[in-house]
Amino acid sequence: MSRPILHATDFSPASRPAFAKALDMARRERAPLLIAHVLSPPTPMMTGEGYVTPSIWDEITQGYRRTAQKQLDALLSRAKRAGVRARGLLLEGTPAADVIVRAAKARHAGTIVLGTHGRSGVARMLLGSVAARVVASAPCPVMTVRGA
Repeated sequence: MSRPILHATDFSPASRPAFAKALDMARRERAPLLIAHVLSPPTPMMTGEGYVTPSIWDEITQGYRRTAQKQLDALLSRAKRAGVRARGLLLEGTPAADVIVRAAKARHAGTIVLGTHGRSGVARMLLGSVAARVVASAPCPVMTVRGA
């Protein structure tokens, strides 16, 4: 049996072509597909009083988790319809690139497939590149797919 293909997604339009490529690879190689999303911590918000209660904070973070799970479930459903064995991974931590690399190592991924926004120059320097960091430290081959 082939080693799993790990597709890391941020659910953006830039990650859609990478999902299609990962799905195609998994189908051709008869490999399991791991679809991973790294939950980014919500940005703290200030209320009128300048304080967010723990219960409100929990509601916000659970909302992020529910939304991500719904998007992950939609991708898993597409994989199932394509005849691919797939499993979803909601991961937490920062930076996202390190979390993706740890997941690939822990699950013995044969390949990581992820999209890239195609930023260059100052935009890439200021915003960073998860894809570039994954390529630099991954334990296996990485395929980057340019977003639409």
